[in-house]
Amino acid sequence: MSGVGVAVLVIILFLLVVLSAAIKVVKEYERGVVFRLGRLVGTRGPGLILLIPFIERMVKVDLRTVTMDVPAQEVITRDNVTVRVNAVAYFRVLDPNAAVVNVADYIRATSQIAQTTLRSVLGQSVLDELLSERDKINQELQRIIDEQTEPWGVKVSIVEVKDVELPQSMQRAMARQAEAEREKRAKIIHAEGEYQASRQLAEAAEVIYRNPVAIQLRYLQTLTEIGAEKNTTVVFPLPIELMSALIGRAGGEQREPARVGEGPVPSRGPAPAPEPVPQPLPSEPARVGGEARFAGLPRSEETTATGDDPDAGQ
Repeated sequence: MSGVGVAVLVIILFLLVVLSAAIKVVKEYERGVVFRLGRLVGTRGPGLILLIPFIERMVKVDLRTVTMDVPAQEVITRDNVTVRVNAVAYFRVLDPNAAVVNVADYIRATSQIAQTTLRSVLGQSVLDELLSERDKINQELQRIIDEQTEPWGVKVSIVEVKDVELPQSMQRAMARQAEAEREKRAKIIHAEGEYQASRQLAEAAEVIYRNPVAIQLRYLQTLTEIGAEKNTTVVFPLPIELMSALIGRAGGEQREPARVGEGPVPSRGPAPAPEPVPQPLPSEPARVGGEARFAGLPRSEETTATGDDPDAGQ
């Protein structure tokens, strides 16, 4: 090959290098941050971009939303419970110039600030809040991380806590607590049911009291329910009021006194013998009107027995 051909080949290669350095293509979801001799010129794109070869340099920045997994963190909550928490963050670049100039690697920086904020915020919460108030904690994480990444031109839109791993002992304790809470609710519901049933029974008793025939209808309904089971038991309801009325009438007839002028009351059986009246012993004195008398003796015998003469004073 001659020297002319070599020179032409070198010129062609040089032109290709110059063109590759001067012509750039930026996609729709990208922006090009251009530096001229080390100084920031601005943002260009999307589309075809022409640069001054060897003088201007362009850095592409992706404007799409980035999904970043926050690594699992060991967190000690405010009530001294150790949990393992991981999260996910969604962010995108709003200012390409700040994302290139103000921070070396905005993705890594956002990941680190998300990890530290996750430990800080969850360490200020108790376990119940961490499990029951996820939305509140997510909003707090998003606000704090977004404030930290704003100077970098990064907008954090969503931060979500994905999983909370509890120790086995804490899981068993929470299971016992949930079981006790369920038993408590069951007992309360049962007590409320008993209370409402007692009120309904009281109202039904008032209705039956105003309409005594209703109890007979209830008896018949009970017999119908018993007969539906195809058993051989026959139940005859007997009102208690009827038996009490018969017992009261029988007692009244036995205690009915004899009326004057109607003759003796026919006896209903041998009359019971009268109980003997106890008599005082002869040696037992009884004082009547100031003088001692022996019960069961005539007055004369009493005088002789006592040695006093009733006529001695005459």
